[in-house]
Amino acid sequence: MENNKLDFTGQLIFVGIDVHKRSWTVTIQYEGIQLKTFSMNPEPEELAKYLKKNYPNGTYISVYEAGFSGYWADRQLRALGIRNMIVNPADVPTKNKEKRSKSDKIDSRKLARELGSNNIEGIYIPSEEDESIRSLSRLRVQFTKDQTRLKNRIKSLLNFVGIKIPDNDEVKHWSGKFIAHLSGLEFKHESIKLTLDHLIENLKQVRKELTSIIKDLRKQKTGHERINKIVNRLVSVPGLGFITAITLYTEIMEIERFGKFDQLSCFVGLSPSVMSSGETERTLGLSNRHNRYLRNMLIESAWIAIRKDPAMTMGYGKLVQRMSRQEAIIRIAKKLLNRIMYVWRQDKDYVCSVVS
Repeated sequence: MENNKLDFTGQLIFVGIDVHKRSWTVTIQYEGIQLKTFSMNPEPEELAKYLKKNYPNGTYISVYEAGFSGYWADRQLRALGIRNMIVNPADVPTKNKEKRSKSDKIDSRKLARELGSNNIEGIYIPSEEDESIRSLSRLRVQFTKDQTRLKNRIKSLLNFVGIKIPDNDEVKHWSGKFIAHLSGLEFKHESIKLTLDHLIENLKQVRKELTSIIKDLRKQKTGHERINKIVNRLVSVPGLGFITAITLYTEIMEIERFGKFDQLSCFVGLSPSVMSSGETERTLGLSNRHNRYLRNMLIESAWIAIRKDPAMTMGYGKLVQRMSRQEAIIRIAKKLLNRIMYVWRQDKDYVCSVVS
């Protein structure tokens, strides 16, 4: 009966959740005191029921780390009246002893502590519709990697039996004619021929799936007015094709969430790491922290941009006079990203040959 008299109206209850597939480890913190750490089923409804029973009428704020579990738990927790956030694991302040000794309980307590101290900031949560399009875009990347692995296996097999692959554009793009040539190769032992046939068949299947995924992405683009509008603006930028533009959209989604260009540059991974100590400051090169779907793609797009846009060509020419080609193309990629941000925000097509 005593619980009926409890009333936490206006009080903040902080909840750190260490998420796993089969269980959650939860820590409850109130007024700087960690009240309880326990394991429970990975069910938002069960957590909400527990909080409302033990801390009725409180304001519940929870956090868990981004990872395999995605955003479904966040959406359910919010629907149940819990103000949840998802945080990048790299952004959670960690004590030295927590680095040496890691467990679910320690991680859960750390999240509750830093949430209560207002030391962490949540990541961007896309809408369910945008998340579904992102999953399709990322599937294309996975199949592209599968295609590369199969090509490398074929090359390795041919090198193993002493067959050299010519270095020309037809091979570079693995044209249908080149694949037909590979299928027609003869070998002394049938097993080698069978191995190659299986690899080629797998390669054909992956290429077929890739074509299908790209067609589906184009359908999604044309079927959504906002996406169609943004992607069409982006492809007006030299160096950007449909694949790069749709990948930019699915990874960024809301350009307004980046108040400054430096924030977008850091998100993509085109900003350098800096080590500062006293009056000494050293630039260590590109940060290890980056969006793995965007950084390399934008650097590749920069190589195309310097051939298509005279302003980029001129900029690259000036840069290579005082730095290496690789350093210069990264600077060009950053300029390209700046143009992308402008086109997206201003809702205007890119104007070629403008020097900035």
